[in-house]
Amino acid sequence: MANKSLFQSITSVLPRATAVNEAGGPAYKLPAKHALAQLAATGTFGNVYYASAQSQLDQMRALIDEVNDNEFLAKLAVYSRERAYLKDMPAALLVTLSMRDAALMHKVFDRVADNGRVLRTVFQMVRSGQFGRKGLSSSLQRAFQRWLNEASPGKLLSSSIGNDPSLRDVLRMARPKPKDDARRAMFGWLTEKDVEKWAPATEADLPAAVQALKAFRAAETEEAQALIAGDLQVRWDLLADAAKGPIVWKAIARQMGPQALRMNLNTLLRHEVFKKPGLLRFGGTDNAMIDYVAGQLADADAIRRSRQFPYQFLAAYLNASDEVPKKVKTALHDAAEIACGNIPQLPAPVIIGLDTSGSMGCPATGYRARGGTTKMRCVDVAALFAAAILRRNPDSVVIPFDTRTYQAKIDPSDSILSLSARLSKYGGGGTDCSLPLVEANKRYAKRAFAGIVLVSDNQSWINSGRAYGYGRGGSTGVMTEWEKFKKAQRKNGIADPKLVCIDIAPYGNTQAPDRQDILNVGGFSDAVFRVVASFLENDASRFVRDVESVEL
Repeated sequence: MANKSLFQSITSVLPRATAVNEAGGPAYKLPAKHALAQLAATGTFGNVYYASAQSQLDQMRALIDEVNDNEFLAKLAVYSRERAYLKDMPAALLVTLSMRDAALMHKVFDRVADNGRVLRTVFQMVRSGQFGRKGLSSSLQRAFQRWLNEASPGKLLSSSIGNDPSLRDVLRMARPKPKDDARRAMFGWLTEKDVEKWAPATEADLPAAVQALKAFRAAETEEAQALIAGDLQVRWDLLADAAKGPIVWKAIARQMGPQALRMNLNTLLRHEVFKKPGLLRFGGTDNAMIDYVAGQLADADAIRRSRQFPYQFLAAYLNASDEVPKKVKTALHDAAEIACGNIPQLPAPVIIGLDTSGSMGCPATGYRARGGTTKMRCVDVAALFAAAILRRNPDSVVIPFDTRTYQAKIDPSDSILSLSARLSKYGGGGTDCSLPLVEANKRYAKRAFAGIVLVSDNQSWINSGRAYGYGRGGSTGVMTEWEKFKKAQRKNGIADPKLVCIDIAPYGNTQAPDRQDILNVGGFSDAVFRVVASFLENDASRFVRDVESVEL
């Protein structure tokens, strides 16, 4: 007889682990394209729990060389910017593409560098020398020149916000030839050249927005500034340094869009926008202003049109000072609820495994320089994902875990932000990603579920209480329990249950390999939900295919 321990039936469907993850546990190495896509959807070049900024860059370059597909690289740069909403990673992909295929780089340049901040990031990366050169190649210089000449005056003004590098640095190295006197005057003003050196352009050639901005900065009273600010269509940051007082700041606030308001509540608070004039200068509450800001934040039509994800409102809520008016904070809760409508409903209830282990306490975008680290942790993002799925699919079950599972107490009356805050407080220990599946097999074996959604950094290193332990047949614990779950669900009438591993950290391995019943997807944007929903509905779409679907 053959060796039964080697040839038993369960091992035939359990692939042996092929890698060791960053935490030291057994894992499966992702294919190069998938690993690169995962990195492009989650990498921020910030130091995370198990990876440094430099290691992310090294990993990106190694994967690009291994994939060796410039068209995929171009699509990935666009995907990273337009669907994953990242800034640094798509900029790095664009710089790399500029050295591999200039034609493709020009084709996607404006879609990746869609604002001045990303443009300056591309410039910074080139100048750093990390990509082999410290200056703009002739091809890349032409791309910069085209961008600078075609950008609207408002876009150029917005691009001038920020330093190191500044837009002036970019202009001096890109050396664009102005297309007309208006652009010549604009470039001269942005680079702080003497007016005489703008010739044949003069100050009269400056665009109206620049003329108005100059008038605002030169105004001597609050009232005069407020009057000008009321009609100025420029980014609020350009007015901030010269603003003379609360009256001006109120005018600036009314010029802000919903996103700017959401991101700058503490700034408005600091400049007394929520207070009204009184005998002692500013005192009391400006209810009209509070109502205006709250109304802008929770504008249902605007939220649905912009397809914003609740993540953005959670970030604002976490960062808002305790002194921000309650009505404004309530508006953030309302906005997050509305944004849940942008999340697709899944075809059936699912088990949601929520990783609340210690490594998930890392900032979502990594540790950065002082003042640059977000308060949003990986566990906050994961909890919000779980809460959003639960809100749209109320019969689903969420199981927080670290080295044990927790019984999550769900109050249906909780707002999604309150629910995510409650879920994120569980755990804090090691990581055993198989536990929610173990719990599902024990407690919910007789309930029908479309599958399991695991939201984690996938750095599992404990199995059945054993550090660095393997599952059956040399597999991971997740795969061992997944096969048990599938067997139980088929008895419940679910012919084809699915496992989805949502990875919110930039690592190149997983606890379950991609196959017909398993999906690995990375990132924390609404694009993730689209991929997950189509997968659970038996669509053949996969994460890499979603990237490849980008039209150039």
